[in-house]
Amino acid sequence: MRVQDVMDQKHPFIYADELATKARAVLRERRLRVLPVLDKNKRLVGMLSRSDVMSITSSVSAIRVKGIMSALPYIATPNADIVQTLREMIRLDEWYVPVVKSTQDLSYIGVLGLEHFILKALERDVARLSMPLSAVMSTRLFTCSPSDETNTVWQKMKKRSFAACPVVEKGKPVGIVTQQNLLESGGLLPGFEAKKGRFKAPTKISSVMKTPVVSLKPTDTVRDAAVLMLEKNIGRVPIVDDRGVLVGIVDREDIVKTLIK
Repeated sequence: MRVQDVMDQKHPFIYADELATKARAVLRERRLRVLPVLDKNKRLVGMLSRSDVMSITSSVSAIRVKGIMSALPYIATPNADIVQTLREMIRLDEWYVPVVKSTQDLSYIGVLGLEHFILKALERDVARLSMPLSAVMSTRLFTCSPSDETNTVWQKMKKRSFAACPVVEKGKPVGIVTQQNLLESGGLLPGFEAKKGRFKAPTKISSVMKTPVVSLKPTDTVRDAAVLMLEKNIGRVPIVDDRGVLVGIVDREDIVKTLIK
């Protein structure tokens, strides 16, 4: 299977000279995680993520996309082997990579995301989808509480390169906070400016977290998690025991790792 068999050829993009505030609006409104950045000739020059746009400190900022975009750690091509490409994405901890015509021609043609491969695996009913989540879930958990400040949690998420954090009380998940939640809330980084120019007071996780929590059990299957992630457009699922206590988490990367072993 090749990258071109899986990739999304209709993924939106943005131009390097456009306003970063426009990019932030596109990411928020269309619930996207990344935007490829192109020059005027539609050649790939960078990538923009939710994390990048959270650095903007004003809703009327004149900063251009090229001023906050990230470098390209990896670029895929249509004829590349899909498994080798996914392995490299996982090694680099990248859930999305842009696809260009060739290594010599950086004309943009789409994006490859982990969920695109997961969808293809579901269509083909790959045998490993029947594995229990207990065999693939991560038990090293990063959590927060409803009373934590959003700024503090976001900085910890950024430091660990996490896109979400389960919110826990007495060992049980009561919500989850994601980059998307923080982006929608406006309570992003310390010093984020209000419209009147005054700095907003730090908000609590309880005011931005998503509830109720969608969770699964260790005995549920990889297929169950994959279907749930695609249906809900979520990147990870908390795993709880029979008492409702958080015992693990499974994300898209865990599923892809399992499928390509």
